[in-house]
Amino acid sequence: MKNKEFRCGFVAIVGRPNVGKSTLLNRILGQKISITAHRPQTTRHRILGVKTTDTAQMIYVDTPGMHLGGKRAINRYMNREATSSISDVDVVAFVVDRTRWNEEDQNVLEKLENARAPVVLVVNKIDEIKNREELLPHLQGLAEKRDFAAVIPLSARSGESVDRLEALLQDMVSTSGPFFPEDQITDRSERFMAAELVREKLVRTLAQELPYSSTVEIEKFSLEETTPGKPPVRHIHAIIWVERPGQKGIIIGKQGQQLKRIGEQARKEMERAFDGKVFLQLWVKVRQGWSDDERALRSLGYQDE
Repeated sequence: MKNKEFRCGFVAIVGRPNVGKSTLLNRILGQKISITAHRPQTTRHRILGVKTTDTAQMIYVDTPGMHLGGKRAINRYMNREATSSISDVDVVAFVVDRTRWNEEDQNVLEKLENARAPVVLVVNKIDEIKNREELLPHLQGLAEKRDFAAVIPLSARSGESVDRLEALLQDMVSTSGPFFPEDQITDRSERFMAAELVREKLVRTLAQELPYSSTVEIEKFSLEETTPGKPPVRHIHAIIWVERPGQKGIIIGKQGQQLKRIGEQARKEMERAFDGKVFLQLWVKVRQGWSDDERALRSLGYQDE
């Protein structure tokens, strides 16, 4: 039985691209829910991460990076996903990168002007600051930009001060029973996670060669019982969609070696995530202009929620 002071609430994790929002969520949950890469706009969808303890259930909403310039339909979609989450939560965690502040950070700050929820400023990647003496005056300057509920410097990668952020956020949500079963970690299906893990390996492997004109669609996801008493085997068929024939060649690589490498890495990651054996097959296909076609985006799972 939960104690009488049990708390429950939603926290939106927002910020410009590549400030470490997904790394922070994964650190809080103690397992990988959001894919990560050292490239902006890796996260394209809102993802809920649920952490239940004896005293609280905190529901974190990882969002795509808010960015300037929404020329393509996929950019507009990501900005909508991030912006709409602000109005539906109890607390907003606004993540910024060390002592860097640019026009996209300012853009996020302006989007938060009408937020009804209190905003906690999270200054991430402090483990990468060589001279910590630079941090204090920077924090003081940030605190003047808005009446933040708190300013928390931390490192999502190392875990430094993440527990401090969690304790603060828990104190800021209301007394309430849980919204999700206590063993549920995310609202996303294994099918969704499989597509994301393939896309993560794609972005990490081809960070320089491949622009953001690829996406992954799961064509088949089936569970097949093999040996009684043992976990079922997952058979997954995934299509990597690109916009130009030349991009297809880059992903496949010489004699198919690049695609094979991506598939092996994704399969191993899936087996860790799903705790069972996975058979994964990948295909690369061309669908010209998918990233700027609203109908194509919807058919590939980019739907406003």
